[in-house]
Amino acid sequence: FQVKPENRKTIWNTEEVPEGSEFDDTWDPREQPEYQILFKQSVGTEDVFFGMSRKDPSTACCEDMVIKIKLPETKYSDITLDIQDKVLDLRTPKKKLLLHLPYRVDSKNSKARFLSEEETLEVALRVSRMFDFINFA
Repeated sequence: FQVKPENRKTIWNTEEVPEGSEFDDTWDPREQPEYQILFKQSVGTEDVFFGMSRKDPSTACCEDMVIKIKLPETKYSDITLDIQDKVLDLRTPKKKLLLHLPYRVDSKNSKARFLSEEETLEVALRVSRMFDFINFA
């Protein structure tokens, strides 16, 4: 058992600071866009009709999270999007969205597409939970 030396001048430990707090900037006057969080689940007939898997309709059994963000009067080239494991950070000239995600995601395998007719950005994120390799095998 090893005890870490304490620095008496620190106010908090790095473990106490929530992930994604480096993106917080309350001074930014841009408004937050409307957004929706939807969950997707891959199911087959064996799941729906026969109940052969452990899946149920809850978000705990969903593999993907889709975030739809309304961005009126925005061009694709104006969008800056940064996805971390627990944080989505979106910036445009008029809007700003800092979203702490309800589940940890695989930020390396995320996809985004801008639907210009609907003025909506769709971000598809693969949910990464601890025991998914057992639950969804």
